Amino acid sequence: MQTTNFFRFLGISLITLFFSFNLNAQTYPNKPITVIVPFSAGSASDVVTRVLLEKVSSNTNTRFIFDNRPAAGGNVGTAAVVKAEPDGYTIGLSTSGPLAVNKILNPDLGYDPERDLQPIALFAILPNIIVVSSTLNINNLSQLNDYIRKTPDVGYGSVGNGSSQHLAGAYYEQLLGAKMTHVPYRVTANMVTDLVAGRVPISFQLLPNVSGQISAGRVKAIAVASNRRLPALPDVPTAAEAGIRGYDSAAWFALIAPRGTTKAIVDKLNKDVNQALADPTVRAKFAELGAEPVSGPPEELTQLMASDIKKWTAIIKKGGITIDKP
Repeated sequence: MQTTNFFRFLGISLITLFFSFNLNAQTYPNKPITVIVPFSAGSASDVVTRVLLEKVSSNTNTRFIFDNRPAAGGNVGTAAVVKAEPDGYTIGLSTSGPLAVNKILNPDLGYDPERDLQPIALFAILPNIIVVSSTLNINNLSQLNDYIRKTPDVGYGSVGNGSSQHLAGAYYEQLLGAKMTHVPYRVTANMVTDLVAGRVPISFQLLPNVSGQISAGRVKAIAVASNRRLPALPDVPTAAEAGIRGYDSAAWFALIAPRGTTKAIVDKLNKDVNQALADPTVRAKFAELGAEPVSGPPEELTQLMASDIKKWTAIIKKGGITIDKP
């Protein structure tokens, strides 16, 4: 009799649990979702993510709260996502640095991006742009190359160790056969200020970080690290057109969740993101920001992380690239 009652209780418990999961999936989200951004407010990743999530919010009536935590090239904010409750109410924006490159540069991250995080959606790819301060008398890639060769250890700025800007600069050094000094910044605005002033006169930037300075003539865009020109900068040649073949470097942006987040929640967020990316106004705004929208399932991010780790491992080992101190 006791055995029968036990199994009856177990069956009722499992049914209750099943319907509870179903109900949660159907009603999610029923409160605001915090989005941890591991870079400063106003940075390229922050701006592009806000464009996307504003559309998701208007489509689904979901409120998103941005929590910017810029430090250690994005590692601190990404680690905070790892430690969050996997209930769908804390997710993160992350990029190619914290999700791929930094695993190679710093094996002691405190987290493993492939093991400890749940991909939600890859949503944008932004090629790096070679830019210089207008204080330099440089107007094309050939002049820049001469300047780098004649100015040993000239500085180039980035938003942190392992960022696409860091790796783009290090990769360029390899292709050019010359040495520069990487200068990482925690706050994007500080990096831009020093770039404009000529204190750190070169950078391998993402367009949203410097578009205003380019328009104002305080920074000059020299070349795009892509196989095609950016619609937002139609007169700026690709690196190949300007004489550096094989130079292809880009950042990618993605939404992530703590490992253990349910498939129902991940699938809902992925669906909402892909729906927003299909909107013509979002795509037009992305184009203005130099971003290519990318739609697809969570597995695409998993595959990209693995392929980027492989790609950058080879480049980092060949160039002896290490973490630089700010």
